[in-house]
Amino acid sequence: MKQSIAKQRWLRLIPIAFITYSLAYLDRANYGFGAAMGLAKDLHITPSTSSLLGSLFFLGYFFFQVPGASYAERNSAKKLIFWSLILWGALASATGFITNIKLLFVIRFALGVVESAVMPSMLVFLSHWFTKSERSRANTFLILGNPATVLWMSIVSGYLLNSFGWRWMFIIEGIPAIIWAFIWWKLVDDKPKDAKWLTDQEKTDFEIQLEKEQEGLKVVKNYREAFRSKPVILLSAQYFLWSIGVYGFVMWLPT
Repeated sequence: MKQSIAKQRWLRLIPIAFITYSLAYLDRANYGFGAAMGLAKDLHITPSTSSLLGSLFFLGYFFFQVPGASYAERNSAKKLIFWSLILWGALASATGFITNIKLLFVIRFALGVVESAVMPSMLVFLSHWFTKSERSRANTFLILGNPATVLWMSIVSGYLLNSFGWRWMFIIEGIPAIIWAFIWWKLVDDKPKDAKWLTDQEKTDFEIQLEKEQEGLKVVKNYREAFRSKPVILLSAQYFLWSIGVYGFVMWLPT
């Protein structure tokens, strides 16, 4: 692969992926800050109810993550992430308007459904743009959106809470995702063959390289076979334990 192509992909796509996932993490994790600074008190949310609200988000996340990944691979990761950005931004902002805890239940579940597609879609998107030897680094930059978001979210959310209250914090922090959706749509393409900034020869060479990586790989017949795979089981267990730690920290520590 030409050095210029390799450099262009990293400079063009990785910052976009990083910002997109960072915004997704913001709108799911700022609940803990809002709960600590008036949301729980105003809506009479008990600790047990707060746990249920957290669970509802991940219930939606659990059921729709695999279908989201399937759609991204078969159709368009770009389109799915575009609509997800708009919907999760709208849902996050809508949290600032609620006066009924039942509506909060609906919003948190719906937010989980919408955001469930983001992580797998981003991984699918990156797999279309980076070779096997590059993919671990590309995915690492994507995941760095988590800790980076916690750093700046704490400062921004704290300022908004102290200056305007929890309602305006949710409203304001949901808007960037909606704006970013149109920037995302303008800047990215699903696959190299769609990119206007690559020549026809560069597109062909890169597509051939990606196709060669797929040669000899065992075809997975169905989901049952995939879920019986040892690497899938081990990675699922690792991700499960990681999620307990990180979301326990982000969602309940502020309270």
